[in-house]
Amino acid sequence: MLDLAADKVVAGRAPLGPPPVSFLGSLIGKLLAAAYRMTGKDRYDDFRLERVAGVPILVIPSVFNPKVPRTGEFLARQVCAERVTPEADVLDLGTGSGVGAVFAALCARRVVAVDVNPAAVRCAALNARLNQLEDKIEVREGDLFEPVAGERFDLVLFNPPFLRGTPRDDRDRAWRSSDLAERFAAGLGAHLKPGGTAFLLLSSFGDAHWFLAQLQARRYGISVFAQRRFINETLRVFRIVPAGAETAA
Repeated sequence: MLDLAADKVVAGRAPLGPPPVSFLGSLIGKLLAAAYRMTGKDRYDDFRLERVAGVPILVIPSVFNPKVPRTGEFLARQVCAERVTPEADVLDLGTGSGVGAVFAALCARRVVAVDVNPAAVRCAALNARLNQLEDKIEVREGDLFEPVAGERFDLVLFNPPFLRGTPRDDRDRAWRSSDLAERFAAGLGAHLKPGGTAFLLLSSFGDAHWFLAQLQARRYGISVFAQRRFINETLRVFRIVPAGAETAA
């Protein structure tokens, strides 16, 4: 079911951030955006049934679509590639449609999916039931780590907002935040089990430096686990471990 052949896996230390988008890439990005508008793919505020590696994912109004911007689909394809065993506990932060939680539940013992958007919480719960995984996925509403206070996980997944700023509404929370990088870096260590890992997805669009600088300041080990280059964008999944854990792994 999971076809990882198209996802290039890269080992080693991470650069501070993805390279800037070229003028040509930016122009192509604008043309693709226009094509999305013409074909209706830009309609986030609609009901859409997508398929990610053959898995059905229902997207409801105001919820981030995992296929149109490509990020949710790319992260979901990585979750069973490392350190996810039948005994693993997984946390999917900013779950959105629940695509990461669904893929994690195909491998893990238990998944907790968290989102601050009430519509996303409903959507993730629908997709857990749609894929008959409601016995393994628990969906909670709340901001970042607040709904899992005192709990630790083997793997934390995070596809965060890429832009720094104040979100206009619940839907815009998927794109924009003013202090999420700082709070994620500050809270991550308390929610990882010994030997635990976080997968953080970042794009060449937005403020990747913002997230990586906060993690580096707290001495986390950072490496590129997987990357994929598109004409107008590069996606990278960063593997994040507590200080010293790189040598112990």
